[in-house]
Parts: sequence; C-alpha cells; structure tokens
Amino acid sequence: MKVTAKATRCGGWWVVEVPGVEAALARARRLDQISAIVADAVHLVEDVPVEDVEVLLDYEIGDSAALMEARAAHLQVESAAHAQECAARASRAAVAHLRRSGLSVRDIGVILELSPQRVSQLDRAGARA
Repeated sequence: MKVTAKATRCGGWWVVEVPGVEAALARARRLDQISAIVADAVHLVEDVPVEDVEVLLDYEIGDSAALMEARAAHLQVESAAHAQECAARASRAAVAHLRRSGLSVRDIGVILELSPQRVSQLDRAGARA
C-alpha cells in the first residue's frame, strides 16, 4: 500500500498526517523517523502488514528558498555521481584498450595522469566486468 506522509515543522517536531488514512496522525523529532512511524500507524488503522506499506514523504519547512536550494544541491550531487560513473567506465575502457596495445601500467598512468596503483585497480575492474 502506497501512502503519502505530509510533514510540517511545528516547533521542535514534525507533525505528520496521512491523507486517505483516517486517524493516521503522528509526530516525529526527525524526518528519518517518519516512514517507520507512518508504516506502523497504517498497519494499525488499515490492518496492512508494515512491510507492505510504502511511505512517500512530502514535507514543508516553511522556507521555500532554502528548500529549493537544497533540492538544487541534491540534483548537482546526483549529476556529479553520474558523471563519476561515466568517467570510471571510460577510464576502465581506456586502460583495457591501452593494455591490449601493449603499454605498461606505468606508461598508462602517465597517459591518463593516474597513479600506477589506480591503473592496476582499473585494469582488474575491467577484467572482472
């Protein structure tokens, strides 16, 4: 069962309601506690096993500019992680190709501006993939 937990900051607490689930009102000190609290509440009210409750978190912090800034930062982190994955794949492919061309780990390190140890790691990772 999918439910949305709407959390609003009130003092030092998050007040949480679950639209569509009657009497599912809770509070939590931290956002990371809400999913478990809501799953338990839905279990009690709707008689759905806790493990079958999927909680989508919707929160309001009262400062939309800060929230937009946080979301923009998160998108940049995701983008950087994706770029890192692409760079790692490209590096493994380049190392494999250069090794097939007969170059040594040290020569490849100079070409890719990597330490010989990193080239060896990429070479082993490429062989496993």
